[in-house]
Amino acid sequence: MYVFLSIAVALFAGLMFTRVFKAFKLNFPDVTAFLIAGLLIGPYCLGRIGIEGIGFVSYDDVQKVGLINTTALGFIAFSIGSEFRLDALKHTGKAATVIGIVQAVFASFMVDIALVALHFVFGEEVLPLSVAITLGAIAAATAPAATLMVVRQYKADGPLTRLLLPIVALDDAVGLVIFSISFGIAQAMSGGNLDAVSIIVNPLLEIVCSLVLGGVLGLILAKIEKLFYSNSNRLSMTISFVFLTIALSYLEISVGSATISFSALLVCMMLGTVFCNASEFSKDIMSRADKWTAPLNAAFFVLSGAALELSVFSHIQFVLIGIVYIFVRSLGKYYGARVSSSVMGCDENVRKYLGITLLPQAGVALGMCNQAAALGDFEGSVIRNVTLFGVLIYELVGPLMTKHALALAGEIADIPAEKRDRKRFRS
Repeated sequence: MYVFLSIAVALFAGLMFTRVFKAFKLNFPDVTAFLIAGLLIGPYCLGRIGIEGIGFVSYDDVQKVGLINTTALGFIAFSIGSEFRLDALKHTGKAATVIGIVQAVFASFMVDIALVALHFVFGEEVLPLSVAITLGAIAAATAPAATLMVVRQYKADGPLTRLLLPIVALDDAVGLVIFSISFGIAQAMSGGNLDAVSIIVNPLLEIVCSLVLGGVLGLILAKIEKLFYSNSNRLSMTISFVFLTIALSYLEISVGSATISFSALLVCMMLGTVFCNASEFSKDIMSRADKWTAPLNAAFFVLSGAALELSVFSHIQFVLIGIVYIFVRSLGKYYGARVSSSVMGCDENVRKYLGITLLPQAGVALGMCNQAAALGDFEGSVIRNVTLFGVLIYELVGPLMTKHALALAGEIADIPAEKRDRKRFRS
């Protein structure tokens, strides 16, 4: 009962906050309203009342409805996969690949340099070298969910938007490789041994196997869709396949000293990519799926806001490290995207504003810092607190900056709020 009540309260609070923002003429993206609503019903505000179901009393309560987050991320990844249509990639594929790799590596490299330097200032007892290297790897990750939601809300379209979504999708694969290598080195520095299997083989297996599994499921889905004559039934089959894909991504298979595992984000992205290129019904199905998942995405962001830990502000050293992390990562993302887009001959708006749209960070980074807990209690605590601090700032500010960048690039139509709301209601 409390789980369903919590979900209902989360969704109600998020949607009502979008109305509050409109009433006060706060021109923020809906995702920002959802995140702030989550903070208010979380353990640090309404949750302090201590009534289960009316706000989240603890972070354990937020985790009880974690299935919503997992499901939402799966559908978000599936939707982003549709941006890899072959006809569109003919124009943006090479540029998206180069920019996606360069900006992720550059951000990671800059954060590594800054935090290693900070390590020598604070000392091993405050910022261990293994922690600095791991945080540098986490800096590569970008949150696809917030970016996609802003693009959808404002119906953004243009060269910047068409390049942005494939880059955000590619970013997770690049970030996974960087993190796996850096984390393997960090583990060796913390007392383990350099292991080529864990540093190189396992990450490559995870990426390759995720792409293969998603591709196979996408082909099967495209074939099965032809058996139905109703788009409603096709939509139901598509939704069932996304759930199946999420479930299969939890599999782990040991092969000798190597481990075959899967990334839910990559598998679902590949499912969406192959399905959209192999099925003639994909455009209509994807449009219907986006509407079906709208409340799921809203609940996801409210729950993400409720999961943000404000306790990180009580540790001044984590705040200082977090400020450096946020500032340097932002510079790395911006200039990495700017330089690489200039080399690829992109237009001026893309060069100026692409880096700003790549700042949001959330689920993927949190997943990485959970894995980094294996370094030890103290090291894991530092990584988690700094990452949470970054996520708190990026998730609250990032969507607004993404919207602002897309507007400056001229890719958001200047529609008055009232008209836009009526238009969305009719659709």
